[in-house]
Amino acid sequence: MNASPRRALVTGGSGDIGRAIARALGAAGFNVIVHANSHIDRARGVADEIEAAGGTASAIAFDVADGAAARAAIETLLAAGPIAVVVNNAGIHDDAPMAGMSEAQWRRVIDVSLHGFFNVTQPLLLPMARLRHGRIVSVSSVAAVLGNRGQTNYAAAKAALHGASKSLAREMASRGITVNVVAPGMIAGSMLGDSFDAAMVKAMVPAARIGTPEEVAALVCFLCGDSAGYINGQVIGINGGMG
Repeated sequence: MNASPRRALVTGGSGDIGRAIARALGAAGFNVIVHANSHIDRARGVADEIEAAGGTASAIAFDVADGAAARAAIETLLAAGPIAVVVNNAGIHDDAPMAGMSEAQWRRVIDVSLHGFFNVTQPLLLPMARLRHGRIVSVSSVAAVLGNRGQTNYAAAKAALHGASKSLAREMASRGITVNVVAPGMIAGSMLGDSFDAAMVKAMVPAARIGTPEEVAALVCFLCGDSAGYINGQVIGINGGMG
């Protein structure tokens, strides 16, 4: 690594998985920029945790679905130095059977996960290319691979990340930039809630347990490191064997 820590932007960094990813990157020596949508106090809380553990971190808030706001925020961050890593973790659920799903439900979920990926990542590509180094990791879902009742919007948004990432990997690989996707299954946290009892988990997950945010974070952190430089254009499931 360079004398100064490489900077890593984690979108949705104040949620359960995002917080674990930010903390793991901080522990690995990255200067972590923790993003939140509007509650910057939550992002600052995660940044404080990283710094209390001996790392370096800061916080930022903007709506990834707002292209102008995202570009302005990225430009401000780049003015302070290059960003070597971006983890596109921001995403929302708004579940309903498609027959009863509103257009607003459809569009907002796709706006955050898919358009947010473009709005945050695109302004970072040429600066990364100039560095001849970069790591782009997007957090998807097992729903994008297997489908899930009530989540046509969410599965569509996340599955689109797979194709976009595979294509972007081909575009950027010669510049030392890797683009990969991590697709978690049932992971403990507020988004999963307590919807599944032990019997349901055992029936659905071959590993017979729910995963932890820290397990997802460990995989993401590895993909962001130098040792993962030849892993590119991949969708890696972390789901206890669901599929």
